[in-house]
Amino acid sequence: MELVAIFIIPILAGGLSMLPTGRRLAAPITLTATAIISALAVAVALDASRAGHVSAPGEWLTCDGLGVLVLVLVAFVGFTSALFSWGYIAERIRHGSAGNLQRYYGLYNLFVLSMLAVPLLANVALVWIAVELTTLLSAFLVGFEDTPEALEAAWKYVILTTLGAVFALLGFLILYWGSRVAGFHPFTWQGLVEAAPHMPPALLWTAFLLILVGFGTKVGLVPMHTWLPDAHSQAPASICALLSGVETTTVLYVILRLFPIVGSAPGLDAKPWFIAFGLVSVGIATLLLITVHDFKRMFAFSTVEHMGIILVAAGLGGMDAHLGTTYQMAAHAIAKSFCFFAAGITVMAVGTQEIASVRGLIRSSPLSASALLAGGFAIAGAPPFAVFVSEFVILKAGLASGQYVAIGILAFFVVVAFCAVMYHINLMAFGLPDRDQPAVVIPASCKATLALASVPLLLIGIYVPSPLEHLLQMAATAMGG
Repeated sequence: MELVAIFIIPILAGGLSMLPTGRRLAAPITLTATAIISALAVAVALDASRAGHVSAPGEWLTCDGLGVLVLVLVAFVGFTSALFSWGYIAERIRHGSAGNLQRYYGLYNLFVLSMLAVPLLANVALVWIAVELTTLLSAFLVGFEDTPEALEAAWKYVILTTLGAVFALLGFLILYWGSRVAGFHPFTWQGLVEAAPHMPPALLWTAFLLILVGFGTKVGLVPMHTWLPDAHSQAPASICALLSGVETTTVLYVILRLFPIVGSAPGLDAKPWFIAFGLVSVGIATLLLITVHDFKRMFAFSTVEHMGIILVAAGLGGMDAHLGTTYQMAAHAIAKSFCFFAAGITVMAVGTQEIASVRGLIRSSPLSASALLAGGFAIAGAPPFAVFVSEFVILKAGLASGQYVAIGILAFFVVVAFCAVMYHINLMAFGLPDRDQPAVVIPASCKATLALASVPLLLIGIYVPSPLEHLLQMAATAMGG
């Protein structure tokens, strides 16, 4: 029943938020709904830890370890972003934003639902529809400010990711055809794993490449990443937290589902493609991090880097590397959403996203500076944050498997990316302010969000609670680790 409730609650919350009488209640309704969903996601995770997977009656909704991990991450970031939105969006509208409050919360709930649906739906065709809905619903939120730049970013986002979705659709149609050629198998992830050894290798390989390229566009893999920095620089910070923190992770989940499918077919190996796409993405993102001039775009390029690291880790193969993969997914979702919350209050404090225009933030806005420093250290991979631990696990697993060249290249880019991120944040946080900044009151909900999000940001790099450790291991096992 928890899975069904997770599906129904965002629909009800979105509908109530859009009612004519719902303007004042839209924010608390959304916050309450996402809090309940978070509690239900934890309950699902506990059930899955005992049984291995969870299914709704009729098994149209089902979740194994990897799906449950993504479900919990979407629920948590959905809740923290809703809390941040309460004060942040009201403040944006108060300062002249053309965005509509009720439309924002209505679309917000449906966007969260579409992301929750991806790991929950059993039928692969419905998963593709859910991924495409994440694009269509979030595009309106990217263009929330209704400025020419925001609308351009939204259109670019829709056009490029929809083009990618067409490639992915062709891949799934080929998989469906191949499963029928192999004999009747349900069009589910497990059904495809069972059918793969009996599919014509050319069909399976073509489908894999189409889906990797198609949904790689949505994830932000190079060279299909060009929409991502534009969308993240124009969307409200609360939506950036969702886009970067969990939407990319959710779509990457679909790509990772291909790993055991291709791996179960004799003579086919997806690992080199995962490593190649991952290293190219990490390398180009690192170069872009060096030259970036906008701190929201900086965090966007860091997302491209993190997605590449996850893909490399998956391509290394083995339980240790896949455990690093799932750990990196969790660390990225928590750290990157925190970074965009920090970016949101920084824009409130200084009124600009230009790195060159922000100096001495530690004096003019200590809260913004502290949040940026914590977030920067976290995403750059400094100890004791979780990204450091996950990257260490991945590098160690790669060395143990003999992938010395790939690991050497990855380690080099990770170090350069660390230096680039911390260089930019150091410039913003320290020194003397270029001009006097008027005092800005940060909404209480934004402060509460930073306090809440900082707990897992700091905790899971130092201590991983046993339920979370078990969940990460279950997710790694589901990848075929």
